[in-house]
Amino acid sequence: MDLRIKGKYALVTGGTHGIGKSIALALAEEGCNVAVCSRDPKRIKDTLRELKLKNVDALGIQADVTLKKDIKKVVDNVICKWKTIHILINNVGGGGRWGQEDIEKTDENVWGEVFNKNVMSAVRFTTALIPYMRKQKWGRVVTITSVYGKEIGGRPWFNIAKVAQTVLMKNLALKKDLVRNGITFNSVAPGCIMIPDTGWDKEQRMNASGFKKYVKERFPLGRLGTPEEVASIVTFLCSKQASLLNGASISADGGEAGIL
Repeated sequence: MDLRIKGKYALVTGGTHGIGKSIALALAEEGCNVAVCSRDPKRIKDTLRELKLKNVDALGIQADVTLKKDIKKVVDNVICKWKTIHILINNVGGGGRWGQEDIEKTDENVWGEVFNKNVMSAVRFTTALIPYMRKQKWGRVVTITSVYGKEIGGRPWFNIAKVAQTVLMKNLALKKDLVRNGITFNSVAPGCIMIPDTGWDKEQRMNASGFKKYVKERFPLGRLGTPEEVASIVTFLCSKQASLLNGASISADGGEAGIL
């Protein structure tokens, strides 16, 4: 299927690792020119090399998106280079393992830090780039939330932040001045995804047999999801064929939500 996004310009926040990197590569595979931002210069360099192998224009910016000045730097670099943007993927997030299980033993700062990293970064990138999408009468904003943004579960600061991201997309999807100018707002809610050097990967390395048994017993598919599977859903949402999808929160969890 031709998704009809060849030549579009896309920004993927946190686009050098895990789900974000898979989204960046999937968009490039469709012919999109892709910008990524990350705190890690080595990951930026490696991702740019992979993107350019797909014969698209690519841009990498080192940034900490918990800082307003760094978000401005990313936006300024993208607009300076390309003059516009068509696709924004709010992928930066995290905090699901921050703090402690006991809410009373968790510092109050954790709540604000998780909210800022997930919600405010999405708010700031989205509001900064909407004007360019409105001007060209076409745009796609997709925010990577979590199954915990649709179901109650997880640590409360993370749950609250992911619900807020989902609400942000649903709220903007109702704004007639935006959606009637060809901009759609959706979210994708991954379940447990196996990503190298993250929590699940570390648990697997600590006790491979125990982890395998746990996964087979707990998850309907008997396995965790992959970043590439999430990226496929996101890429379709960015396509012209997905024009009726607006305000949707799509689960990418293999049925995991049913056991929460």
